[in-house]
Amino acid sequence: MKHSYLDKYSNLDSLIHHLDVRAKIIMFFALIILAVSTPAASYYAFIVYWAILLILLFLSRLPWVHVVKRSLIVIPFVFMVAIFIPFLKTDAVGGGYNLVGLNMSRSGLLVLWNVLVKSCISVTSLVILSSSTSFKDLMRGFERLKVPPIIIAISSFMYRYLFIVGDEALRMKIARDSRNFSGRWIWDARVIGHMIGALFLRSYERGERVYLAMASRGYDGTIRGFGDSEITRKDYLFAGAIILTALATRLLVLSSPKLLG
Repeated sequence: MKHSYLDKYSNLDSLIHHLDVRAKIIMFFALIILAVSTPAASYYAFIVYWAILLILLFLSRLPWVHVVKRSLIVIPFVFMVAIFIPFLKTDAVGGGYNLVGLNMSRSGLLVLWNVLVKSCISVTSLVILSSSTSFKDLMRGFERLKVPPIIIAISSFMYRYLFIVGDEALRMKIARDSRNFSGRWIWDARVIGHMIGALFLRSYERGERVYLAMASRGYDGTIRGFGDSEITRKDYLFAGAIILTALATRLLVLSSPKLLG
């Protein structure tokens, strides 16, 4: 089975790739927090946030197609949650718009814009972070930032077991198709249910075997094998410049009513 790893392009040679992982984590999460806490009507602030992301993407030398495809994953979920808000929410003042007999409120459209733009900024930031950093370095960075070890252990095992479970599901699918499964009728759903149950049991049993093997080798809940790296002045300056730019933009927009809406 061909796997699509999150850190597929983590071995590229770029300024973002060479930044200390702690600086990258703080930088991208600070950008996400500032974007999420910015009022929806601060359109100029979101333009600056997107400009910062585009600069970081350019400096990372990541393929644009890869980042865009990963970032667009959030769009269906956002629309499922927020697409009906403009039609359900009514404005007390100001009215709205009429689209093919359907009334859309301005405040509802603002809510839709708010959810969409903040989700896209957040997901794009995480895609650039995960694509420019190997998974083990990312976990090491969270560990150095004092994230609880149990969260790091769960994340590490979950990431690795996703591929094992995927391989197991593919083998079950091949075995099912080799027995002339058509899947065209409603009663064929019973086969799918049995496959899901069998996959769960196999995953649980494999997890038990792996845990016993790790415990026999002295596993005590701590993930080992990560290498250490020192954060440099260049890391501080670059991450600080990005964070200060985003923070200054947010403060400027909030202090200038003309820039709102």
